[in-house]
Amino acid sequence: MILTEFDYVRPAGLDEALDLLAAPGARVLAGGQSLLAGLRTGAETARLLVDVRHLAELRGIASDGGTLRIGALTTLAELAAHPLVRAGAPELAAAARANGDPQVRNLGTAGGNLAVTGRPTDLPVAAVAADAVVELAGPGGRTRMAAEAFAAAGPPAGSVLTALLVPDAGPAAAFEKTADRATRYPLCAAAVRLTADGPRIAVTGATPRALRLRGVEDRLRGGPYTTEAVLAAFRAEPRELFVPGRGTSAEYLGHLAGVLTARALARAARTST
Repeated sequence: MILTEFDYVRPAGLDEALDLLAAPGARVLAGGQSLLAGLRTGAETARLLVDVRHLAELRGIASDGGTLRIGALTTLAELAAHPLVRAGAPELAAAARANGDPQVRNLGTAGGNLAVTGRPTDLPVAAVAADAVVELAGPGGRTRMAAEAFAAAGPPAGSVLTALLVPDAGPAAAFEKTADRATRYPLCAAAVRLTADGPRIAVTGATPRALRLRGVEDRLRGGPYTTEAVLAAFRAEPRELFVPGRGTSAEYLGHLAGVLTARALARAARTST
């Protein structure tokens, strides 16, 4: 199919972009991989594309007071390779590395991957496990939203995701994924962080969206993180938490989520010692 008709604007700065996004049917264009494909198939609509790809203020990775600030236009390839991310948020680096293929990672952005709705992607589950915060710019100024809440609600209308703020965990974090062979989206993915208060665990693909599993965390607090203990903790979760998809049952996906979480916990424990 061919693209539907729309207007295109390349604003000079973020303020101009926000003014343009106030118009009905205006959409942000960054990496464009999901949006442009959706426009071709009719799954997405737009009257105006606001191209923010050149805005320097949305790029870059820096550390400030134990928090990593990852600009929304940081590519997945940059995120996967950056030494600050690999050292302080390894689950994010691994999630970016697991996304698609090199061409996808070189074009796709952190902000775009976080903002995708309607299907699971890799970064949201890592951001939820990391207790990260999404920074947004909108008509009312700059606001912040917990990554978990953002995964549930998506980006507010007329806003631009400007950055992801991630607490520095050191090496005690990991990400595991089983990909759908046709699409490379996660059939199921799990991300974990080991903290002084116990593990933080999030899952996507097997669940309706990227979810932090506090019940599993509570059952595993204090350890051990053996495969048997992790699978038992997952079996105690309500079965309706896991949703069937692409020929897989909820029971299978619940088990797979437990297996991937056990692998991630084992890896995080190894790298933290």
